[in-house]
Amino acid sequence: MTDTQTDAPGKADSRTGGGGAGRVRRLMHGWSANLVQMGLGLTQQLLLIPAFLHVWSGELLAAWLAIFAAGGLVIVADAGLQLRAINRFLAFRSCVDCDGRTARLYRDMLRIYFALVAALGVLLCGAIYLVPPSVVLGFHATPTFDAAMLVMTLGTLLSLPANLAAGLYRVRGQYGRIIWLQNAALLLGQIAQLVALFKFGSLLAVAIACVSTQLLFTIFVVAFDAPRLFPFLRRAQELPFVAPSWRWSIGQLGRALPFAVANVTELALVNAPVLLVSALVTDRVAVAQWGLTRVIASLVRGLSLQLALPFGAELGHDHAIGDKERLRRHYAYGSAFVTGLACLVVAGMLPLWPDFFTLWTHGSIPYDGPLAVMLLLGSAAAAPSQLALVFASHSNRGELLIRTKGLQLVVFLALSFVLIPRFGPLGAAFAVVASDILIQFGLLGLVIMQQTLRRPLRHIAFLLLMAVAVVASGWLIGTAIEAVIPGGGLASFIAKCAAWLVVVGALASPLLSKALRERLRTLVPA
Repeated sequence: MTDTQTDAPGKADSRTGGGGAGRVRRLMHGWSANLVQMGLGLTQQLLLIPAFLHVWSGELLAAWLAIFAAGGLVIVADAGLQLRAINRFLAFRSCVDCDGRTARLYRDMLRIYFALVAALGVLLCGAIYLVPPSVVLGFHATPTFDAAMLVMTLGTLLSLPANLAAGLYRVRGQYGRIIWLQNAALLLGQIAQLVALFKFGSLLAVAIACVSTQLLFTIFVVAFDAPRLFPFLRRAQELPFVAPSWRWSIGQLGRALPFAVANVTELALVNAPVLLVSALVTDRVAVAQWGLTRVIASLVRGLSLQLALPFGAELGHDHAIGDKERLRRHYAYGSAFVTGLACLVVAGMLPLWPDFFTLWTHGSIPYDGPLAVMLLLGSAAAAPSQLALVFASHSNRGELLIRTKGLQLVVFLALSFVLIPRFGPLGAAFAVVASDILIQFGLLGLVIMQQTLRRPLRHIAFLLLMAVAVVASGWLIGTAIEAVIPGGGLASFIAKCAAWLVVVGALASPLLSKALRERLRTLVPA
């Protein structure tokens, strides 16, 4: 990706133009699209829960959370192919016949995706038939659980080819476009879930509604939008068909393995705890409590990742062309930006989450304070490592990824099987937080910073000081507002949120000054 690409169709490959302005524009488009996507994620995981509880019991809700988490885990079937393709697309940017090589790789990788989806789809259907998920997860008395699980997982599997197209959009300066298309699919899917919930009321109907829009999105992007936006893809399809060899195809899977391990670990940390708690904890209310509470950790983790992703292709481009000074500068600013916003969200959630949880669940599910605090503080501590992970994935650091993320997955699973039976959801929270801080930040993040920055230890100290200042001040402001505006109820909660936003906004208002922002940027150690 060049610094002069625009977001207009047909100009994604332009090598002339506005330089830094093009990069800022792409980042802003990506962040705005990601912000809406995060809002839709909140709608799915927060605002739809009261609607589900209005129709379903707590046990049915726990079953749906397990099904939804299983659908999220199926994404690991991508096997790292998307990031493998992204790294190859980036490498082609400095080659002769960039479009032609990109189109041929895209065509061949798409055939690998189709073959992988077909093979795994057959295996998935056989596995669910032979080992019913309702028996394994303790939902044998829940109607249509197995059928809903099959629909959710198989539908998500069939949507995987869209990942390849999304990778091409990201490399060619169209990151915002693909996210907006995903947002449209998510919104339609949520509307369909509500219609299915109130009209049919079954897990199966809601699962069908959830995955149907994902499949429509995949068909539209792969078959129509990508070939229209990148005409060279159509030209490649007109060339004589030469099937890629088995050796080449297996080689792509082998080279994608490090990225697959990284993806497996990330998805496992988000979704596997729900399934592990479902399988290892007999109290169904505790399962629902964990499934709802871990939403806040997923929110902060997702925020950090969504803030870091638009940086990925930009930093990957700087790395590919060897622009070390620009890479160093943008990585340092991006790290501080991601960490600061993640800590600000945590600072607001710590005092306000208990009231929201009570309103959200109508008091039907008890609130666990230590569990929420551990998840929030752990997510804030791990925020800087999200940019390190994204940059490692976009700079072909396969060996580093497979060593660190593989170790993180082992540590997480070992701690989970030891701690969850003894401590329940709190043990799951400790397993997630410990693996994040010890491995992803302590190993992966530190190595990336040492290889990228001149003063990595000073940068880490700066991030730590900033995180403590933001979280402590926001928590204290919230605690003070709690004392001034006592009581519960929706009106009291809205008043507390408004007061917190007003106070924090007033304290942050000096950042509107461009001169002050530039002065602060010079303070970030790079």
